[in-house]
Amino acid sequence: MTAVREPLRVLVTDPIISRFADVLAAGGEHEIALGAGWTDEEIVAALPGTDVLVCSRMTEPMARAGTRLRLVQCTGAGYERLAIGALAPGTAVANTFHHGRSIAEHVLMVALMLSRQVRRKDRLVRQGIWESVSADPGLPLGESLAGRTLGLLGLGETGRQVARLASAFGMRVDAVRRDPGAPLEDGLVLDRVRPPGELHGLLADADIVVVTVPLDERTRGMIGAAELARMRPAALLINVARGPVVDERALYEALAEGRIGGAGIDVWWPAPGVSGRGGATMPFEELDNVVLTPHNSGHTRETFENRARDIAANLAALAEGRELRNIVSA
Repeated sequence: MTAVREPLRVLVTDPIISRFADVLAAGGEHEIALGAGWTDEEIVAALPGTDVLVCSRMTEPMARAGTRLRLVQCTGAGYERLAIGALAPGTAVANTFHHGRSIAEHVLMVALMLSRQVRRKDRLVRQGIWESVSADPGLPLGESLAGRTLGLLGLGETGRQVARLASAFGMRVDAVRRDPGAPLEDGLVLDRVRPPGELHGLLADADIVVVTVPLDERTRGMIGAAELARMRPAALLINVARGPVVDERALYEALAEGRIGGAGIDVWWPAPGVSGRGGATMPFEELDNVVLTPHNSGHTRETFENRARDIAANLAALAEGRELRNIVSA
């Protein structure tokens, strides 16, 4: 027997997911309003007649205005920008993922760029300077990733995908995980899994440290001056989690003073748009041993198209009274 669909009134305020409105609308006759360019006041005014809010940000006034909301669908994995506590009781909140593979590819790209000094070489060639061991045999050689140790902080979707790609490059993978005894996914093989108390040991052993943990009170400031001091002088730190997991000043000083080899920074402090530095107060852009990106490591078509499909599936499930996916709060 075919389930009876109940058309929903859906407001989409996320500008990226709005580009996939055709995917959201597939398989349903929902009324979908695209409010990506709306002011907060316009969103608040529209919410009393809305069943589903699809968003990456929801203020307390928005949450309180959504008296009819049955579902708040976050368009990514992190939902710290949603004022969930202000929602009416019984309003479901769900998230979605699909960013792991894209971020993992970014991580390995940045590791190679730093290991081979791609930014420096590119800049010099553009200036007509041919800095190569064939011209100067005394120059240091770059390093292959094969045989090196990748230290992984966190084994969520992103961490698992980083581990798979790093293994394919011939790297050893050493991870810190809240529950080191938890079973691994089929086909995922790590050389070592440690409890959080052994973080310093991982940092001392790793050639490349990749931060993928979520931001919460346990992980805020997880990598500070003491942790950076445990890393090898040539080691790399790549943060694709959240900026405040790493102490900003401590990282800048370790890089500027050459106490670690380099860093890839894709996530910032505390919010984008401050002085063009993504919220950073330290001038990372002046350093030569960093690769800086605007929190876009997971921004591929595959990521957002699959997220839109997840959201469409939740709209269909809600309309038909079926169980929703990826509920984080009910």
